[in-house]
Amino acid sequence: MLEVDFRRSLGALLLDIRFAAAAGVTALFGRSGAGKTSVIDAIAGLLRPERGRIAVGGATLFDRERGIDLPRHRRRVGYVFQEPRLFPHLTVRQNLLYGRWFTPRGERRGGGLDEVVELLGIEPLLARRPGTLSGGERQRVAIGRALLASPRLLLMDEPLASLDGARKEEILPYLDRLRAEARVPIVYVTHSLSEVTRLADSMVVISQGRVAAAGPLAEIMARLDLSPMTGRSEAGAVLTATVQGHDETYALSVLDLSGQRLLVPRLSEPPGAKVRVRIRARDVALALAPPQGTSIRNALRGRVAALQVEQGPFAELTVDLGGATLRSRLTRHAVDDLGLRPGVEVTALVRTVAVERRLLGPAEPGDR
Repeated sequence: MLEVDFRRSLGALLLDIRFAAAAGVTALFGRSGAGKTSVIDAIAGLLRPERGRIAVGGATLFDRERGIDLPRHRRRVGYVFQEPRLFPHLTVRQNLLYGRWFTPRGERRGGGLDEVVELLGIEPLLARRPGTLSGGERQRVAIGRALLASPRLLLMDEPLASLDGARKEEILPYLDRLRAEARVPIVYVTHSLSEVTRLADSMVVISQGRVAAAGPLAEIMARLDLSPMTGRSEAGAVLTATVQGHDETYALSVLDLSGQRLLVPRLSEPPGAKVRVRIRARDVALALAPPQGTSIRNALRGRVAALQVEQGPFAELTVDLGGATLRSRLTRHAVDDLGLRPGVEVTALVRTVAVERRLLGPAEPGDR
């Protein structure tokens, strides 16, 4: 458990931050200038709060009242910056081992060099120097160096921000593996909602130096009141579904979502596997009855749970599917024409489904 509760003035911005995060990946999300990087700087010991307390795994890193302020090298917090900050005169192997040199043997934990190299797929790079690597390769080496310092917590400050689209796609599968296999809690700073929905387990929304919301990813993504901070264009629902089977004739997979069928392009996962899907609000239309003669294959029965009318032509709704929640972005004209209000039964027509993450293990009761 990571516990963060501190206050610090940064010019015109007052940071007043309070949240707790469990194991897994916690995304600190917000617009540029919201204070996200300053939060992880305080956790790492690069920024000293004026008051408050920071603790991880039962160890207190900072407590102003008790006079505790552990120096950076004793906090055992790994930090991956936007830029890799590798030593250009050292090989990849030497860069990886640099953090290990400063970690006492009795405090070393997690995998050794071979395990980290395999996890990040960097064995072919070991004899090379940073100047010969691509941006994605350098960032993987920086992550490996942080892991080999045996951190109790890993901080990542927009590690994909400086990469182009191709390099991001190169490194994202390794971040997936890191989340699943490294067994190190991660605090991941980003202003990219697609990175959040693919990687995070929980989400902390920061706006103007304060925590606007914190909690499990699915709950935060379902909240209509956060749309001004999370962005309406990419807003949507993040849900866990179970693979039911595969339709080989049409190269489709059949998912179980809260007891209803959802079709997606063919997945490699076997029946019983869990997957995370993301359905954007703009890809969900609503009908008062199941439509006939439509090309949309995914029609889910539900009931309008909430309605938020915006200034301008649009409105946002949530639809309860009986255990899962969808979001839909419609025109106000359509809302009024159909008489959509909380409690009205509808059919949600889903145009596009993105499978964001493959989850390890079989479905568990209550996962739907």
